[in-house]
Amino acid sequence: QVQLVESGGGLVQAGGSLRLSCAASGRASSSAGMGWFRQAPGKEREFVAAINWSGRSTTYADSVKGRFTISRDNAKNTLFLQMNSLKPEDTAVYLCAATFSAKTWPTVKDYGYWGKGTQVTVSS
Repeated sequence: QVQLVESGGGLVQAGGSLRLSCAASGRASSSAGMGWFRQAPGKEREFVAAINWSGRSTTYADSVKGRFTISRDNAKNTLFLQMNSLKPEDTAVYLCAATFSAKTWPTVKDYGYWGKGTQVTVSS
């Protein structure tokens, strides 16, 4: 089992920044691929960014590319999401997830461990 707890969400004005954290514990969490997803009311869960176990490879949704940065500190078992130039359409609950899938870039269905999420609200 992997336990994930997100923090760092809040209310910010458009153009502002937030840094989300996800503390991981349990089964070899430092060897898991990690990702950030978000879900707005009435919408499906959406991929935001992912990082491989070493932190050397990352991938982003087009909607956040150039504004968000995913990173991890395996010594502290923590995943981060630096969000800059925030827009009202970034408003959602942000969830971190972990996977032990062998795929280069797992899909949402491959993530077996999820946190409860942290709310990000961007005002215009």
